[in-house]
Amino acid sequence: MSEYPDSARPPRTTPVTGLRHRLAELRGPDHQPRPLDARALAALAANPGCDRRALLDGAGVDKAKLADALGAPSGFGQSQFALARGNVFEARVKADGGAQLLRLVHARVDGDAPEPSPGLVRAPDLSAAGPEGRTARTALALREAVESPGMWTFLDHPMLALDVAGSPAFLEPDAVVVHPDGSWTVVEIKSFPMIDGAADAAKVGAAARQSAVYVLALEEVAARLPDSGVRVRERAVLVCPKDFSNLPAASAVDVRKQLSVTRRQLRRLTRIEDIAAQLPPGTVLDPDRPAAELTAAVESVPATYAPECLAACELAFHCRARSRAQGAVTSLGRALRAELGGLTTVDAVLAAAHGETGDPDDPTVAALRRAAALRAEALSLAGAAEPFEGAAR
Repeated sequence: MSEYPDSARPPRTTPVTGLRHRLAELRGPDHQPRPLDARALAALAANPGCDRRALLDGAGVDKAKLADALGAPSGFGQSQFALARGNVFEARVKADGGAQLLRLVHARVDGDAPEPSPGLVRAPDLSAAGPEGRTARTALALREAVESPGMWTFLDHPMLALDVAGSPAFLEPDAVVVHPDGSWTVVEIKSFPMIDGAADAAKVGAAARQSAVYVLALEEVAARLPDSGVRVRERAVLVCPKDFSNLPAASAVDVRKQLSVTRRQLRRLTRIEDIAAQLPPGTVLDPDRPAAELTAAVESVPATYAPECLAACELAFHCRARSRAQGAVTSLGRALRAELGGLTTVDAVLAAAHGETGDPDDPTVAALRRAAALRAEALSLAGAAEPFEGAAR
């Protein structure tokens, strides 16, 4: 007899044995899979057309080591100092069974509920063997909390599972709170400051995208509960240091937009087994392989580079160099790529602008030629004008 009821089981993907074996071969026999966290998943959802990232993340390849082996190391990631500071702050917020954290959640998103006094708070133990066991234990704790209304439940580092392009991703939010009415709220704890009630917009946006991934995973858990009608709240609670102190401050972050985008983008991802099936036989993405062999293996997986990758992917410098060498327009930005239609390379754009190729009735080609004519006219006028006094200085 299983320890967990069917509704608390982690999601299964079938068939998994063959896929996991293939991904282990791609990763290399001496490397453990690197877990796909919400930060990476949010970045993957932001660029669903990149088969390279989808396969590397699905196989659990360490992209930082891979970038080093390719000769294009990246400084992507947090410093050890930032990690240590974040851990200290998180421990302070969660002290005393999450009492302070629950007060912040109560104040920000559920002020009508009874205050989380000690007699109304539970903090179940979520420890279990392996990610599958922790996922099942988390689902069971959530089910028990729903079946016992009127209490606050604090889940410290629960484990959630989300199917990503046919491969399971195990996610670990900082905390999940079950309200007395049975609804669930994601809590993200960050070490960047909240000054005068506001934090850096870019960092808040990144936290919102991560929270949206957790909400998606929680929705899958809720869907497996029998007749529960559980509501996963679409406002996450962001907890940060207040001003320049180490005291916590909280803000409710609406993640509906990020949730919609992430759900749509994840659905667009090509299934990982389909990407792997297109690779040449014997392809291995092991960072310990010789540089020439590793480069050929990496280049056999199609990539879609954009400047935004620099802030989200360890392989960005390698992909940027390749994109520039190929003259790809995407290296200049997605917005420009969208404006240029079928012109995908810089050489093709220049040829169309100079009248060497392209249909003159094409609006994109006509605009390029008009821009080239205006540029030539401006340069001609500049050359005819008197030089600016002191221009030679």
